[in-house]
Amino acid sequence: MTASAGKPAERVGALEPSDISCRNTAALALTIVRDGVITGEGPTTKGRVHFSRALDADDAAWCARILTATAVEHQPVSRAEAEALFEINDAAAERSDDGRFDDLLAKAVVHHAASASGLPVPSRTVALSPDTAMESWAPTKAVGVDTEVLEWIASQMRGKRRSNRTLMRMVATIVGAAALPLSQLPNVFDIGM
Repeated sequence: MTASAGKPAERVGALEPSDISCRNTAALALTIVRDGVITGEGPTTKGRVHFSRALDADDAAWCARILTATAVEHQPVSRAEAEALFEINDAAAERSDDGRFDDLLAKAVVHHAASASGLPVPSRTVALSPDTAMESWAPTKAVGVDTEVLEWIASQMRGKRRSNRTLMRMVATIVGAAALPLSQLPNVFDIGM
């Protein structure tokens, strides 16, 4: 993007939770975080040392602020937002966030899956909080969960070098694969643990 196109100002503004107007702008803001993770540069890394392909606590905090912005607080996580989170997950080869991003990714994806299936979900602030156990609100049975959504999640996880064990356990529980030994779970998703 060039400055003459006026896009950088839009992209930086889109990062501020007060400037997020809908789930589409939240997804856009998450792609800016992804770009910062990939390059180690940009508005999400200003004023701090940030290496390329690294995800730290500040990156996870950016994602949490974006996902819980006032304009989207009472809307379900969209597929575009969940896909942006998967892209951030894929971009980060190194982690120094104490697992906060993995927790956020799992909760956001399950929030999307449940809501896309027509199941009730709590507000994002409640659902995505590190203090809220996902099991307290997420579906625990396949009843009512859209198979297409579960297939989408599996396709996002398949063949990835970094797996999210929390998300895998929750999806396995939802589809009834929880009866399988955890060691067989990678075969369900065709990924390594």
